[in-house]
Amino acid sequence: MAILDKHKILETNATLLLVCSFLVVTIGGLVQIAPLFWLENTIEDVEGMRPYTPLEMAGREIYIREGCYVCHSQMIRPMRDEVERYGHYSLAAESKYDHPFQWGSKRTGPDLARVGGRYSDEWHVDHLRDPQAVVPESVMPKYGFLENKVIDGKYMGDLMAANAIVGVPYTDEMIANAQADFRAQADPDSDYDGLLERYGEDITVRNFDGKPQVTEMDAMVAYLQMLGTLVDFETFTPDASR
Repeated sequence: MAILDKHKILETNATLLLVCSFLVVTIGGLVQIAPLFWLENTIEDVEGMRPYTPLEMAGREIYIREGCYVCHSQMIRPMRDEVERYGHYSLAAESKYDHPFQWGSKRTGPDLARVGGRYSDEWHVDHLRDPQAVVPESVMPKYGFLENKVIDGKYMGDLMAANAIVGVPYTDEMIANAQADFRAQADPDSDYDGLLERYGEDITVRNFDGKPQVTEMDAMVAYLQMLGTLVDFETFTPDASR
């Protein structure tokens, strides 16, 4: 009862309650914020991370435009059930080139942080065209119209330049060749050596939707197929100093 009586003093004195609340919030804030001033970088550098190719970035823009983040998260929490279902927990470095990030807030559908390479391009096309034909219990809308929307990547250079302003390491060469690299990644018969030289030898180059022209479906599938594939978790070792 003595403790409750003392607490009653706070409840009946608005000024004292305000002062004590301010002190608690201040102490909590200092404990969380102050250590950050002694860190050179709050995001651990991880081998394999690279900026999106023009085609992948176009797919990401379509993903955001269609509101896919509303039902799918891209953040695997370090809990046993999540790791066993989706794979290695998400690293901060995996989102460092995302503006905005796609962590999500709920999951009507599964997490997509590690979806890259789990299914074939044909599976993704079929799933986007008619989700219920692939997963009968799905409530996902149909996105077959993406196959019919041809895109030329005309403005990808501008988009990449905007991302470069906020820290994404796109070079002048990458920006200047954005449209050419955009088309090259979706055409295995093209001269895509420059694309590989600029972004890395592990870039996937193929006709993602089987159509003769580059479509929004190509871009979307290219984006989905690279999610979670950049970091080799068989060799990844967390930085114990952080």
